Amino acid sequence: MTLLGPADVRQLADELDLRPTKKLSQNFVHDANTVRRIVTAAGVRPDDVVLEVGPGLGSLTLGLLPSVRTVLAVEIDETLAGRLPRTVAQRAPGYRDRLRVLAADALRLRAAELDPNPSALVANLPYNVAVPVVLHLLAELPAVHHGLVMVQAEVADRMVAEPGSRTYGVPSVKTAWYARARRVATVPRSVFWPVPNVDSALVSLRRRPEPAGADRELVFAVVDAAFAQRRKTLRAALTSWAGSAARAERVLAEAGVDPRARGEQLGVAEFVRIAEAGS
Repeated sequence: MTLLGPADVRQLADELDLRPTKKLSQNFVHDANTVRRIVTAAGVRPDDVVLEVGPGLGSLTLGLLPSVRTVLAVEIDETLAGRLPRTVAQRAPGYRDRLRVLAADALRLRAAELDPNPSALVANLPYNVAVPVVLHLLAELPAVHHGLVMVQAEVADRMVAEPGSRTYGVPSVKTAWYARARRVATVPRSVFWPVPNVDSALVSLRRRPEPAGADRELVFAVVDAAFAQRRKTLRAALTSWAGSAARAERVLAEAGVDPRARGEQLGVAEFVRIAEAGS
């Protein structure tokens, strides 16, 4: 099997008359060592069914195939989705039967469309939709128990942030609802074509049980309200959600949360208590 290098990526792009678009955040990895590092950091096993979002020209796909049972590659660009099986057949013919390609938008993906059910998520995610894609897939695919995503470095910091951190916010809380997120490496801009104007990072995800008995939609509504006006106290920020400032204060008191606190000071457990007290 031969991984893609810079010349291979440009050749494939020329063949497809591909002009990477900012709209789809198309930046393709062309460094074999980076691909190997991603596969290793992902911790995939021979029995894993890996969901790869945005395989593009196939750099990461080729690196994953020898290490797992199946790669389910979901690609929104129909031209790229159509070319990927041929790329694998040419460069990794012994693993072509391990590949399934679906031309689809990951944000609209449903579990029923995937066969077999994925156990892992490994992806170089478009910067503009990285967090929504991760949250949607973790919600839709409970069998995904671990993963590794490459995202904009700033987004990575938000996903892994702990309460009290400057970067802690809605992405931090909602990611923590599903999984333990950990930043494991920085990826240099030079390994992409075209070269992006932002840095990238790898975020490891390990599924953990969702809070027992909690209503996710209610909790997430509280989270959204708490961070809509970051500088306000929870008593003020949750006024609209609770119906009045007085009720917000009563709900917070019942939940055991200081009404003078701010959203960035709370973890998932506190948001669950607020949602339960207000329901």
